[in-house]
Amino acid sequence: MTEANGGAGGGADGGAETAGRRGRPRANDPRRPGATAVEEILDAAAELFTQRGYAATSTRQIAEAVGIRQASLYHYFPTKGEILTALLEATVQAPLALARSVVSADGSPLERLLTLARSDAGQLLAARYNLGALYHLPELAADEFAEFRADRAELASHYRSLATAVLGDDGDPRTLLPFRLVESVIGLRSDGAVGAGAGGGSGAAFDDGDVVDAICRAIQRVLT
Repeated sequence: MTEANGGAGGGADGGAETAGRRGRPRANDPRRPGATAVEEILDAAAELFTQRGYAATSTRQIAEAVGIRQASLYHYFPTKGEILTALLEATVQAPLALARSVVSADGSPLERLLTLARSDAGQLLAARYNLGALYHLPELAADEFAEFRADRAELASHYRSLATAVLGDDGDPRTLLPFRLVESVIGLRSDGAVGAGAGGGSGAAFDDGDVVDAICRAIQRVLT
C-alpha cells in the first residue's frame, strides 16, 4: 500500500502543486522536466510507476530520480499514495470538466459524445507516460483513492448518458461501449502500438491521430 512519512524505500502531465507550499529549495540543478520540484517529482514517479510498478517503486527511488533527499520529498508529498493520487487525478480532471460541459451543451448527443471521446482519447495518447495503465491497481481500492474512483465513475456516467441520448434506451448495453472504446488506447499504449513517441520509446505501429479517428468512427457505428 502507501508509504507513510518517514518510511524507507518506496511532473507528469497535469497534477496541481498541492503540497508545494511545504517544499524546500533544492541544492542541485533540476534533472527532470518541470518548472517546479513538485512537477519533477510527479514526472519521476509517473515514469517509475508505469515502468517498474507502483508497489515495486519506493519513495527513495523517486527522490533519487529527481535528485533530492527522501526526507525532502516528504515535504511535498507525505506519502507515496498522495503522489499516485495527484497523477491519477490529473488524467481525469480535464475530460471530466469537458464532460460536465458537453452533457448540457447545444448540438446533437452524438456530436457532443464524439467531442468528448476525441479529446479524452487524445489526452490519454499524448500524455508523457501511460498512467491509465495504473487504473486497475489493487491499491486503488483503499479509501485514500475514493475521490479518484468517484471522478472516474462520474466520467463514465457522462459517456453513458450521452450514449443513452443517442440510442433513446438506457437499457441498451451499447451505452457502455463508448467509454471503454476510448480507454482502449491505454491497452494499445501498453502494447506499444500507439503513443510510444510520447512515452519514451519509438516504433509505434499506428499514428495517434488515426487511432483517435478510428475510435470515434467505431463509436458512431456502434450507436447508429
